[in-house]
Amino acid sequence: MNVLRGAMDIDELDPCGVYFGTTGGQVYALRDGGGSWGAIVRDLPRVLSIHIQTLP
Repeated sequence: MNVLRGAMDIDELDPCGVYFGTTGGQVYALRDGGGSWGAIVRDLPRVLSIHIQTLP
């Protein structure tokens, strides 16, 4: 599993969420301030970039 430079982003929530996509087609999220990573999407093509958008 590899993560490309453009395949990582953060949100502006408190606590901050960190997200990254892999060349294996998964997207992982860390949304609890550092407790644990979890896959939120699987079975995609290679994830080359990610942009996180939060709703107000």
